[in-house]
Amino acid sequence: MIKLEDVYKIYPMGEDPVHALDGVSLTIEECEFVAIIGQSGSGKSTCMNIIGCLDVPTEGRYLLKGHDVGAMKDDEQALIRNKTLGFVFQQYNLIPRLNVFENAELPLIYRGMSEKERRDSVLSALEKVGLLDKQKNLPSQLSGGQQQRVSIARALVGNPSVILADEPTGALDSRTGKDVLAFMRQLNDEGNTVVLITHDMSVAEMANRIVHLSDGKITDDRFVRREA
Repeated sequence: MIKLEDVYKIYPMGEDPVHALDGVSLTIEECEFVAIIGQSGSGKSTCMNIIGCLDVPTEGRYLLKGHDVGAMKDDEQALIRNKTLGFVFQQYNLIPRLNVFENAELPLIYRGMSEKERRDSVLSALEKVGLLDKQKNLPSQLSGGQQQRVSIARALVGNPSVILADEPTGALDSRTGKDVLAFMRQLNDEGNTVVLITHDMSVAEMANRIVHLSDGKITDDRFVRREA
């Protein structure tokens, strides 16, 4: 599903270029729930950008479902982002003037889907996240947890192969954050591949596998043992 092969991301900074990723090799299989954890400057955001087709490696290869993303044109990468990846962000990234339904519908409009298909997909996603009765509300009329669930619905509408969640609980209180993480686990249990980016070990431990990044390198990669 996801394969990084000896990936480097190097930013020129005068005489001392920054190696944001320094020879990272990582494989994530279909239906895995993986947390990539690291402190500020560890390279986790750069890793997320590459996995999310928002950036390309300076060296090495990134294969998504067997396709070399670095060899793609910009429009091909945009198509992969729209059809293969679902994004959940820390700050929700909802458009204030659009209601819940319209915010969740946006990726399908960009895809060129028919109005009926869009409606069916959006209503199904909103029902899944428990917000069917809020579809006409504006983001300002929702709690933080509800706004994050709208962003999850927006990620789900296109039936993506991978859900990429960047610090999805960072703007939430601890109780609401736990609810969102429990929902991420539910999505994984239903067969979705989930990649979670975080700096918080208590959040990372909700995943089935934890990959530690430090100074652009993977320092640990382990599975989480759970009680039967």
